[in-house]
Amino acid sequence: MNHSAVDPLSLSLPPGFEALADDERLAPAISEALSSVEEQLLAALSSDDELADTSSRYLAEAGGKRIRPLLTILTSLLGDGPDDAVRRAAVVMEMIHLATLYHDDVMDSAPVRRGAPAAHEVWGNSVAILTGDLILARASRMMSELDLEGSQVQARTFERLVMGQLHETVGPRTGEDPYDHYLQVIADKTGSLVAAAARLGGHYGGCTAETAALLDTYGEAVGVAFQLADDVIDLTSDAEASGKTPGTDLREGVPTLPVLLLRAAAADGDVAAAEALALVDGDLTDDDALAAAVAAVVAHPVTDRAWEIAHEWSRRAAEALTDLPESTIKSALLAFADAVVDREG
Repeated sequence: MNHSAVDPLSLSLPPGFEALADDERLAPAISEALSSVEEQLLAALSSDDELADTSSRYLAEAGGKRIRPLLTILTSLLGDGPDDAVRRAAVVMEMIHLATLYHDDVMDSAPVRRGAPAAHEVWGNSVAILTGDLILARASRMMSELDLEGSQVQARTFERLVMGQLHETVGPRTGEDPYDHYLQVIADKTGSLVAAAARLGGHYGGCTAETAALLDTYGEAVGVAFQLADDVIDLTSDAEASGKTPGTDLREGVPTLPVLLLRAAAADGDVAAAEALALVDGDLTDDDALAAAVAAVVAHPVTDRAWEIAHEWSRRAAEALTDLPESTIKSALLAFADAVVDREG
């Protein structure tokens, strides 16, 4: 099956990376690498089997920011840049991300993904799960063709992704702090793969082991900051701008940072928190009830505190890069750490 090349800048660089498009030295390297990764991604997802081919390419062709492969490419530029190994690792990072989306949508019964019906809505749960498994298998095969370091990073990331989902599913254990439990879940489910993407770019780009480790720390903190910001944006975003009804997580009963902080405040005797929590725990099927619950949470100081915590993780990401020499790539990575929090959706 033939796939046309994608204009990399048509993928639109996410906030924090825009200046790279104007860099006369870096822009061509990034553009070429992104285009190659996109072609290799679609090729890796293709199959002679019609069902496997269509279902595997479904979410990739629906779009996406490609943040993880972009990070792999960018961190490689701290060394020798995006050669074949870097591009292959970038493809693998996006394949793992795609596979988790197939699985997550089944577990969450999500009806829509990237503006289209979720895969399980099209083919059913079994095909969606097996498609995710197939993509993970192909990602493992691709990584095994590189080196032991990459395979080990990938294996550890697989383990953390599964453990994060498992712990989210069963909830905090008896006596476990819900806040600590939640942070570990998002570090495993979101932070681990962003960390792997950043680390492998440095590794295959020829950076030192010390630099690769710094990039790993940076990536995990960025991933956590991103998810924490998502929790707040779910409450504070404008429906027209984000395309998502504010309070969707509240309605679905998803534990998020503001609600966890609200529960802790209510347990400590905060009357306003208890009143807001009563709305959150009520029947939110009605839009007016949902809007009232959202307004109550947003009006409480826990929402500002949630923003502060997200920014703390963004700063933690930036601090991980302190020892790196100044460069355009370092500046872009620092800007991205800020941008994952300072966004509208």
